[in-house]
Amino acid sequence: MKVMYSVADTQTYLQNLRVKSDMKIGFVPTMGALHDGHISLVKQSVEDNDFTVVSIFVNPRQFNDKSDFDNYPIDHEKDLEMLNKAGCDLVFSPSGNNIFENFDGFKMDFNGLDEIYEGEFRPGHFQGVVDIVYRLFEIVQPHKAYFGQKDFQQLAVIRLMTKTANFDIEIISCPIVRENSGLAMSSRNLRLSKEQFQSAANISKLLNYIAINLKVGDDTDSYSQYFIDEIEKISDMKAEYCVFCNTVSLDLIKKITKNSEIIVCVAVWCGKIRLIDNIILVF
Repeated sequence: MKVMYSVADTQTYLQNLRVKSDMKIGFVPTMGALHDGHISLVKQSVEDNDFTVVSIFVNPRQFNDKSDFDNYPIDHEKDLEMLNKAGCDLVFSPSGNNIFENFDGFKMDFNGLDEIYEGEFRPGHFQGVVDIVYRLFEIVQPHKAYFGQKDFQQLAVIRLMTKTANFDIEIISCPIVRENSGLAMSSRNLRLSKEQFQSAANISKLLNYIAINLKVGDDTDSYSQYFIDEIEKISDMKAEYCVFCNTVSLDLIKKITKNSEIIVCVAVWCGKIRLIDNIILVF
């Protein structure tokens, strides 16, 4: 496994690889602090492609809260060890000045996706995501790029950016990987205390309750309120939102109809740690 830090060196290496062979390149962008969720994406890329690139870069542009950026967990050596075992071929780990040099960002019409749900509570977040993913796509030029379903709204934004920028890249969504407790794996879980880690498992338990009980004809508002009320009964936890959306447009759904597919997206504060999760339901 190669580890590269220079944009120019990485571009040259991958360009030479494409010229010398007909290799299919898979790409997994990460911010490090890797867990089994990330590794599932890497393994899928290794299975699907001839060569897999993983980036490690904590992107300051997508943090609307500076303290969240400052406290983001970093363990570079452990990350490299995990990636090597997973079969990664190249790790690209640039510096901020390196990757954003002479790059002002990619401007596009978000079609309102940056103003709802995550966008409402994290202003500027999705522009920061678009900037880094656009830049990484420019450098790596993969055939396929892999993202986790947990960041479902981000996935919709990346699909839109890829189409807007005319990148010939297939965006692959991979299932959420969970802890034994059901909690969605996240790098931020490392910052939870033992008690918070146990409490946070209630997020997925409540989503599963909704999945079991929600039926055609039901009003979704009552389930949203139920989720919020139950979360806020737990010490040190506060719900930010619970929304029922169309899986393609992300439009809000107020009543469940037959032959519909929806996604229930939630954001919850556990102490000072913000966690997101979702579940897709088909009726």
